[in-house]
Amino acid sequence: MAVPSAPVPNPNATPDKQRVAIADLLSRVAPVADELGARFAAAGHELALVGGPVRDALLHRAGTDVDLTTDAPPERILQLIKGWADSVWTIGIEFGTVGLRKGDHQLEITTYRSESYDPKSRKPEVSYGTSLQEDLRRRDFAVNAMAARLPGHEFVDPFGGLTDLQRRTLRTPGRPEDSFGDDPLRMMRAARFASQLGFEVAPDVVQAMKDMAARIEIVSAERVRDELSKLVCGAHPREGLALLVDTGLADHTLPELPKLRLEIDEHHRHKDVYEHSLIVLEQAIAQEEDGPDLVLRLAALLHDIGKPKTRRFETGGRVSFHHHEVVGAKMTRKRLTALRYPKEIVTDVSRLVELHLRFHGYGTGEWTDAAVRRYVRDAGPLLARLHKLTRADCTTRNKRKADRLRRTYDDLEARIERLAEEEELAAMRPELDGNEIQQILGIKPGPLVGKAYKFLLDLRLDEGILGKEAATRKLLAWAESQNLPVPPTAPDQDTA
Repeated sequence: MAVPSAPVPNPNATPDKQRVAIADLLSRVAPVADELGARFAAAGHELALVGGPVRDALLHRAGTDVDLTTDAPPERILQLIKGWADSVWTIGIEFGTVGLRKGDHQLEITTYRSESYDPKSRKPEVSYGTSLQEDLRRRDFAVNAMAARLPGHEFVDPFGGLTDLQRRTLRTPGRPEDSFGDDPLRMMRAARFASQLGFEVAPDVVQAMKDMAARIEIVSAERVRDELSKLVCGAHPREGLALLVDTGLADHTLPELPKLRLEIDEHHRHKDVYEHSLIVLEQAIAQEEDGPDLVLRLAALLHDIGKPKTRRFETGGRVSFHHHEVVGAKMTRKRLTALRYPKEIVTDVSRLVELHLRFHGYGTGEWTDAAVRRYVRDAGPLLARLHKLTRADCTTRNKRKADRLRRTYDDLEARIERLAEEEELAAMRPELDGNEIQQILGIKPGPLVGKAYKFLLDLRLDEGILGKEAATRKLLAWAESQNLPVPPTAPDQDTA
């Protein structure tokens, strides 16, 4: 995917122009920062705006984060903001970070620090420093190693971050091996920034990612998950995902993705499943209406991960992937659970993977009303996403076939809309509730009520709205077919 052009900073910009960019950030995001900077300076301490907010200001990107760094240790930070901040939180204080709110602004202040991982540990060891330049040296990428001192807005860029912004390049301030050794998650962040910013990762950084990919396994699943989600929801996810696959990082974080690159020989041909999945992701993104949809994007990316396990070579050079959607749904649930995704995301994504072929199971479009009702019932609240995923899954280059599939799905959506108006599909329930079932059959609460309820729901799906009287007759006939004792006289409908 082509990276759209965007305003880039001039590396030869005068200090005045750089100051204007930083001042603009401060005026838009946190005017209180200068006031806080004066407070720290009066106490003999340094304070600087740092990292992502500075980068985004120079790229003219909107942002709300206010990240600050200081030589004051956390205990001293707490003393300096006492009585000034409206509220304070210390959830990250063990890593040197204090959070606060002042008016409408939230700020985080972190003591100059360095951190590194023991080869066998998932938690970094943090040590505090006294130099802004050394603090910037330990940051992940040069574009994030720029700062503006407060008050005064003096621009600090010891590692050429401004030049990298102009070149749209990601480099580390020092050797990438040292940076990734300090925190292996930075390899995931490289892929994430490739997705979010559309930047190219420097060759030496890519090589270090390849050499050190296995180190990502010491990082907690939650931190990997967060970076993966940001990558997938970026503006250019293909670039970030390709970097994960090409460097081997995906083998340790999302191994199902590189496995989609199935070997294709001259006798057994099928789509490149890996490339197909990336195209489906892009086509799903093109249908988003209210910003990135993590559930839809994950479902699009993972919808075919069951294919490698189900691939079978048939006679005549055919290749089949029978039930890959069922296998893929189980694999999706397992992987997302291992990455510690919330239960609702795991459930929704795996359900979409399971349903993504349902549309094609109905042939060329001769859908009965019963089939439409079941499609809606099975999709439930995921119906809108299933529409988008199904449409995105058409990647054929055969224009006639693509047009036929589009028209067929247009017809299905129109059928769903018509039936929804006629039958309230969104509230699809049997015409008799549990209490009515018990009264009609003369039974008490228990499993039998559930069986009767399922029968009535299937009846509702197959035949639509019948009315309570007809539903009661059908229920009694069903009970008789099940050899259940049927009351000699059905209850009057006014009491049923």
